[in-house]
Amino acid sequence: MGGGSTSIGALVPTVKSEPANSSTEAPPAQSTPELPALPPPEGQAVDEVDKDVLCPICMQIIKDAFLTACGHSFCYMCIVTHLQNKSDCPCCSHFLTANQLYPNFLLSKLLMKTSAHQIAKNTSPLEQLRRALEQGCEASVKELESLLFLLTERKSKMEQEEAETNLQILLDFLQYLKKKKLDELNEVLSDLQYIKEDIHAVERRRIEMYRRRDRYSTKMRMLVDEPASKTVWPSLIDKHGGSTVSRTATAPGLCLVSPGGSQNRKTDSKSSACHLIPRKDSFGGSDNQNLNQSGLALARKRRVHAQFNELQDCYLQKRRHSARPSQQQQEKNHPSLNREGYTDGLEDFQSVLSTFTRYSRLRVIAELRHGDLFHSANIVSSIEFDRDDQLFATAGVSRRIKIFEFSSVVNEPADVQCPVAEMSTRSKLSCLSWNKYTKNHIASSDYEGIVTVWDVATRQSVMEYEEHEKRAWSVDFSRMEPSMLVSGSDDCKVKIWCTKQEASVINIDMKANICSVKYNPGSSFHVAVGSADHHIHYYDLRKTSQPLYIFSGHRKAVSYVKFLSNNELASASTDSTLRLWDVKDNVPLRAFRGHTNEKNFVGLTVNNEYIACGSETNEVFVYHKAISKPSAWHKFSSDVDETNEDANFFISAVCWKSDSPTMLTANSEGTIKILVLAP
Repeated sequence: MGGGSTSIGALVPTVKSEPANSSTEAPPAQSTPELPALPPPEGQAVDEVDKDVLCPICMQIIKDAFLTACGHSFCYMCIVTHLQNKSDCPCCSHFLTANQLYPNFLLSKLLMKTSAHQIAKNTSPLEQLRRALEQGCEASVKELESLLFLLTERKSKMEQEEAETNLQILLDFLQYLKKKKLDELNEVLSDLQYIKEDIHAVERRRIEMYRRRDRYSTKMRMLVDEPASKTVWPSLIDKHGGSTVSRTATAPGLCLVSPGGSQNRKTDSKSSACHLIPRKDSFGGSDNQNLNQSGLALARKRRVHAQFNELQDCYLQKRRHSARPSQQQQEKNHPSLNREGYTDGLEDFQSVLSTFTRYSRLRVIAELRHGDLFHSANIVSSIEFDRDDQLFATAGVSRRIKIFEFSSVVNEPADVQCPVAEMSTRSKLSCLSWNKYTKNHIASSDYEGIVTVWDVATRQSVMEYEEHEKRAWSVDFSRMEPSMLVSGSDDCKVKIWCTKQEASVINIDMKANICSVKYNPGSSFHVAVGSADHHIHYYDLRKTSQPLYIFSGHRKAVSYVKFLSNNELASASTDSTLRLWDVKDNVPLRAFRGHTNEKNFVGLTVNNEYIACGSETNEVFVYHKAISKPSAWHKFSSDVDETNEDANFFISAVCWKSDSPTMLTANSEGTIKILVLAP
């Protein structure tokens, strides 16, 4: 998606954090707010002290006790500070002045003893011993030697225990490390066993192919040697290879000689050099073709070495996964081998390897302009193929839906392509979705929150839904139920619509902006929702009170969600990553990195094997679903000086053609390119 009032297009919405509750509870009131609260003496627990020896003002043990004329005792500083503000007793409220205060020596002496006893009670025996020694307690040399012996024994015992503990910790670590390395070794040995088995299976397959080719060559030689075929074989050679041979033409690798003459007499002498004669294949396969195939094979090998670590992880993952069920089947004498002798894991990896190495770049096969150059309304927010891949539609901030014929754009390149149909809207458009059954119906969502269903044949709207309160970012038709469609909006609502009704049939309230919605292609009840809260919410429409699953992993808003299959879901986010999820087992599968996406809608499209997305570097990136790094990419060239700050173009929409390496791409400059994956 994309498109805004400026040339940079619309930004992906983000979640604003709620303000923290700043209210705090008021501190409890002091009994005498005029006086500061004094801390209790160090090492003293107030709750264990008799309350009668506490100062009524500071509620601590009385220090420098003074007695009032009315018979109450206080700390000297507490009562003096109190009398500076008031002239009464804090306990009985009788009139009191500083002249009516008298020192209470007896109470002070008792309190000193109480404090000393309390300190002694709270200190450890070692601390008491240390204090006793510091105060110079009387002890004989013999008593000190006995005490020293006990301390030495205690020290040795503690050192022994500490050494034993350290050794036990070291032993536990080494044992854990040994177990871990043994597990790794067992895993490596298992992997080596898998690799050996697969090498043997592949070698057997190659030998079978060589034998099949040899049997085919033998049959061809037999056909050549048969008298009845000698009159037919040269004509076949002429037809396929365009060469003229004699009636004694033989199979490849044999010398061609004419009957009689001197050459017959020299056959034996030259037979040793016959294999040096350059030749073509029996059916016209030239050396140039072999060289081309060798070059392609070499390029594919280079791609394997360039992504070796990724491919290694993919192979081991698939092979280990397939080994567990195969072991159970082997116990039942039913090995999980296909007709070629491959395990399921090896067969899956061979499919990944062949598809991944098949393509290495994106090639432009057609290009067209969506609007006027240097105009901000050129941004293409959405581009989609119709049901049969014959037409494709574009929409954006130009407030127009344009329908183009794909074959005309590819086969009849022109500077300006005229659309076969065009519909105008009141607001900027954010998303398009073709109906998968009714070929002429296409749905759109716009910046006013209106969801519209159009009839392309009549260029008129069929239904208009205006329940969204803010900009609607995404809309999608259901594949299983063609009359149903889903939409998501900045009003934090997901709505399910039916083209047979004028109001929404289901409403889901969420806490964050909705950036993308998508029906599961194999279900009419399951919908994936990409949200600005960094999560993908997967709903069962039969129970919308809470999502079926919540996929977490992205660090920013999820701008797109697309299904590769009934169980595989791809998502794009402004954290510059794509992610692949298993919606059946509720597990993440892979993260893809390489493109740049931090603020704009840059497009996302998927097919069975590949995932493609845009980038804010004005590039298109293609990922194989089993490899986390890009397989191919293409950079759009701009007619505007890209050093200009206003010329920071980005890819705004992408769309695969079904079951094809062909892809539609568009950027914020209004350029639309048709790209195809190439070796």
